[in-house]
Amino acid sequence: MDPVYEHLVTTLTTKFEVPPDRVSPQATLGDLELDSLALVELYVTLQDHWRIPLDDSTAKPELTLHQVTQAVKNLQDEYHDGHGSEQ
Repeated sequence: MDPVYEHLVTTLTTKFEVPPDRVSPQATLGDLELDSLALVELYVTLQDHWRIPLDDSTAKPELTLHQVTQAVKNLQDEYHDGHGSEQ
């Protein structure tokens, strides 16, 4: 399983207490009943874990878990291949 998606699922089911049977790549953040504060907290949690500049203002209820996973992976590639590696 993809490590980014796996961490997202673990975060949702443990920290946000989303029932595991509701979690799938096609589920939206809104489907999981995350309010706007929870969306920001989720993005901050992912940002801290992966050490990437994930913009929490882009956290929208209509995003699927697959889209969130892809956003994290894209930032990982960009950040670690570009300016992030020069620290």
